[in-house]
Amino acid sequence: MATFSKQLSFRWSDLDPNFHLRHSAYYDFGAQHRVEILAQLGLTLRVMQSEHIGPILFREECVFRKEINLSDEIIMQTKMAKMKADASRWSIVHEFYKEDTLCAVITVDGAWMDTKIRKLATPTPQVVVDALSVFPKTADFIAL
Repeated sequence: MATFSKQLSFRWSDLDPNFHLRHSAYYDFGAQHRVEILAQLGLTLRVMQSEHIGPILFREECVFRKEINLSDEIIMQTKMAKMKADASRWSIVHEFYKEDTLCAVITVDGAWMDTKIRKLATPTPQVVVDALSVFPKTADFIAL
């Protein structure tokens, strides 16, 4: 699998006063896509609850390149940019494309939290390692 892709559909409430996609909507679309991808890889919310783990973000950044309007057809592509071998730390990139034009890039850096002790999960559960090891990688992927 080369990438996870999703065609986005925008609502009136996704727009800002300038009639283009509001900045926080980009983050919402990225977060939703990550949850959907994790579920496809076997890391459903139920599995995370049973393993007492959850993803946490240390950094979330969006670079806006071209505006997106309500009627635009946008494809979001999601890949792993960096990851430790034990999947304890990772960086995921979401790219928003209008045809061949890159409109925005979200980068998130994260890890896994043990939801019982509210600290980083150590060791990372095997179900997480197995799922993230098959996550599509960027061309410039870095093994941490």
